[in-house]
Amino acid sequence: MSDKSVVVIGAGIAGIQAALDLGDMGINVVLVEKEPCIGGRMAQLDKTFPTLDCSICILAPKLSECYRHPNITLYTLAEVQKIEGSAGEFTVEILKHPRYVKEGVCTNCGDCGTICPVRGVTNFFDADLLTQSAAQIAFPAAVPPVYRINPDVCLYLNYGICGLCYQNCGADAIDFTQKEEIIPVNNVGAIIVATGVDLAEDIHTLNVYGYQKYDNVVTAMEFERLICASGPQHGHLKTLTDGRTPKKVAFLQCIDSRNDRTQDYCSSVCCMYTTKEAMVAYEHDNELESYVFYIDLRAGGKGFQKFLQRGADEYNIKYIKSKISHILLF
Repeated sequence: MSDKSVVVIGAGIAGIQAALDLGDMGINVVLVEKEPCIGGRMAQLDKTFPTLDCSICILAPKLSECYRHPNITLYTLAEVQKIEGSAGEFTVEILKHPRYVKEGVCTNCGDCGTICPVRGVTNFFDADLLTQSAAQIAFPAAVPPVYRINPDVCLYLNYGICGLCYQNCGADAIDFTQKEEIIPVNNVGAIIVATGVDLAEDIHTLNVYGYQKYDNVVTAMEFERLICASGPQHGHLKTLTDGRTPKKVAFLQCIDSRNDRTQDYCSSVCCMYTTKEAMVAYEHDNELESYVFYIDLRAGGKGFQKFLQRGADEYNIKYIKSKISHILLF
């Protein structure tokens, strides 16, 4: 068996599954993730299409297995900085950013987050709808189960004052001396790029459709977190402004897609993703009406077309072929 390693860039569901498959084959894997925890976008979802299975129920065992797998070396808060060599004989340079918390010592008790006086720090995991302290963890089931001190807002790191987390950590896990570290990985036989997806959230474009202009206009990921049981509203869909339960929701499709300014292709997942969101919302309130405004419906996977039809037949979803130009408030 080859003694070469495989470097996997990105620890979302694709990167995790690739690492597990390779690790189970006896291959040494170096898994690199830029965020403080692994799981990627799938960890943020409530349910998945087309089965409406709980996302974290599928993902959590893989997170745990990946973290404990003897053939997987995991680096979070890390980025691949340089790749040299050629296929079969790469050298990879990883830049690991400091967490300021000792990963092998932290017990995930949360005392640092409770005592930290810095509040109002947005949490990327909840699409910035919830805030935390400077000592934070993305979500309760995060892997690694280790807190992180946010260097942008920490009083001690920026001004040399406070230090309450350090003084009150019973595990002695706080380490403000941590620095950026360069980690070389030699004898790399292959590299898998699993950097996942990014969201089309250009603020100028979204503003045309009322985002950050009118109340209760949200992005798809914000809506996802609002209906998720582990989200800011604990799975109860309510308007952000006054806490009312909406009776009608409009989903605008194909935003920033197939136009001259950005990209001329379809993402292929939005129709299914939106239908799933509308179904989950309907499960919370069966009086809800959902309207999906679309250019074309794309449902190319096995059973996907039936899923869309099920949304119309059973979940009060109305699909309207159209191209929305802008949103007005009356």
